[in-house]
Amino acid sequence: MLAVAVTEPNHLEIVEVPDPTPGPYEARIRTEVACLCNMTDRKLIEGHFPGVERYPLLLGHETVGIVDAVGEKVRNFRVGDRVVGGLLLHTTDSTYSSGWGGFSQYTLAGDHQAMIEDGVATPEHGWFEVYEIMRTVPRSIAVEDAVMLCTWREVYSAFDDFNLKKGDNILVYGAGPVGLSFVKFARLLGLNEIYSVDHFPNKRQKAVEMGATAAFEPDTPELRQFLGQRKRSFDAVIDAVGKETIINSALPLVKMGGSVCVYGVIDTPSIRVDKAEGPYNFNLLIHQWPTRSRERAAQEPLIEWITAGKLSYKEFVSVEFPIQEIERAFANSKTGQPIKTLFRY
Repeated sequence: MLAVAVTEPNHLEIVEVPDPTPGPYEARIRTEVACLCNMTDRKLIEGHFPGVERYPLLLGHETVGIVDAVGEKVRNFRVGDRVVGGLLLHTTDSTYSSGWGGFSQYTLAGDHQAMIEDGVATPEHGWFEVYEIMRTVPRSIAVEDAVMLCTWREVYSAFDDFNLKKGDNILVYGAGPVGLSFVKFARLLGLNEIYSVDHFPNKRQKAVEMGATAAFEPDTPELRQFLGQRKRSFDAVIDAVGKETIINSALPLVKMGGSVCVYGVIDTPSIRVDKAEGPYNFNLLIHQWPTRSRERAAQEPLIEWITAGKLSYKEFVSVEFPIQEIERAFANSKTGQPIKTLFRY
């Protein structure tokens, strides 16, 4: 089968690897569509994702597809089901390490619930923590909405991790897929004032269309004036980019007991926090990895929004490519213009 490999940092290739064979608790998924993760995939491609040092690796983790084979102990997947989150965490070709391997023609999904029930949900029995979020999705929703659940479930679950609640006033730095999801969900969940900051005019416009009270360009007199008026007034400032400079610029903006919320993997081993710039009491919440139980539970309310017409991939997916054009797609994503890039198989 075909798969996308990062053969060395900044070099992508379509390669052939053996078709995966499902184990006793695994289902094999024929990939339909996938999405590029602007944060994780870029760090893996460019060679600075923390803890990942071995190349070549197989890339991708935002996928959806159809079950075409199941192991003998699988009880929660059936042939013909559509499943979100299948990965290729291991392959018989030892040439490649795993960058989650989701951009392959076939992936594997683990039956987390069956392994729990049988008392074998441990690494010694081949269980991976990501199995918890590999779930069937209704065929009644568009396949493009199904693959967006990979992003949406993570962001929705972060609302609990960040203790965001109805009536809060928030400021979101970054209006990529993650930042826009924070804006969209904040409005749907009844937060109060929601502000967005981003370099690109099209993304600022998207933020307003999705419910932001206002959107600002960074490093402008308008933003500086606004922030000067709003010191110590935000319940939370969300850094959807993952930068030390944003963390420190957020500190003077949060109220007593407020939160600076960092979403995503920070690609430096340490960060410096100018705590004197914040109130005496503040929370620094760093969400580098999803809380899997919350991510799993997010699927139902998100599907309710999709079904009700309140949430759609059409607001997020701005460009698509055949998977064979992954190099061109990645180059296009680096311009910063696309919001979400979708691949078809």
